[in-house]
Amino acid sequence: MTHPLQHPRPLDAAQALDAHLDLIGRDTQRWLDLFADDAIVEFPYATGLGVPGRFEGKPAIRRYFEGILERFRDLSLLDARRYPTTDPDVAIAEVHGSATILPAGKRYEQNYVMIVATRDGKIVRYREYWNPALVLEAFGEVAARGEVAP
Repeated sequence: MTHPLQHPRPLDAAQALDAHLDLIGRDTQRWLDLFADDAIVEFPYATGLGVPGRFEGKPAIRRYFEGILERFRDLSLLDARRYPTTDPDVAIAEVHGSATILPAGKRYEQNYVMIVATRDGKIVRYREYWNPALVLEAFGEVAARGEVAP
């Protein structure tokens, strides 16, 4: 008989969402390990700021998040409200995010809606909705030039 930790069960979407909230901004490599190689990350409101709203594949996801997360100091994602679905491969949550944005040191407070879809225990689609006006306020000129989206 094998030990349960030797062959852990694949994550369902709710577990993947919890791991995402725990790891993002804290351990980039372990966070990226949550994603399938062909994963897609989408920010539907990003295009309103003139920045890409879709990243396909782990290399593109890594490049984007390594750049953006350097601007977030003391990122915390709190008060997650999870909404059950009938599909174990889909999870939905509302989360409040808080950070200090570098280099200006402005406070950033944002409410997010996150949708996670998994396949074989890996995130294959991550979609995040947020208020673009709050991004402009916190990121200022950088956001106005279309160089950043959270």
